Amino acid sequence: SFLQISDSHAGFNKPANPDALGTLKEAIGKVNGLPVKPAFMIHTGDITHLSKPGQFDDAEKIIGEAKLDVHYVPGEHDLIDEDNGKAYLDRFGKNTKGTGWYSFDTGGVHFIGLVNVANLKAGGMGSLGDAQLAWLANDLKGKPASTPVVVFAHIPLWTVSADWGWGTEDSARALALLKKFGSVTVLNGHIHQLMQKVEGHVTFHTAMSTAFPQPAPGTAPA
Repeated sequence: SFLQISDSHAGFNKPANPDALGTLKEAIGKVNGLPVKPAFMIHTGDITHLSKPGQFDDAEKIIGEAKLDVHYVPGEHDLIDEDNGKAYLDRFGKNTKGTGWYSFDTGGVHFIGLVNVANLKAGGMGSLGDAQLAWLANDLKGKPASTPVVVFAHIPLWTVSADWGWGTEDSARALALLKKFGSVTVLNGHIHQLMQKVEGHVTFHTAMSTAFPQPAPGTAPA
């Protein structure tokens, strides 16, 4: 088994939650209280609020208390330093391609970490881009259709709310590459609430944030 956390926003201190590190610590406490220790953890981005070194340090220290291997993908809040995400890549980008995408195999399952937040416009949709999609096609080449696949990225790979940028504009191209597989699970964060959708052999799940909630789609101006 493995688990997912998301959107810890280390450094966030607005009224919605003046102690985002405290609630991250609480979440990791729950991880440590699980009756069966997971094999590893996936973090689907927005580790920090402003990509500051101290925020990465704080998040890493608390997440490290779970004593699990952690596989990260960045959220847009992790790539807003002056060097276009260098702080994130220096920490979590070893052995990744491009802006931080990669894959690995464990327990007979193929895991794919995608980046759909690079060069994100405020309020705009996520994007994977041609280079990453070409890499994905190559990564999946020759994999038997019976291989279970887990894809994880920050912004949902289905359109939850186009007006709010809650979706990925070229996700259909990625999902077309996954069509032949009998079991595909897609994990995301970004929208700070639980949502689920099943489309054919693909199950989509979004995760809550350990930091603060967001409104349900369409119930607020933004």
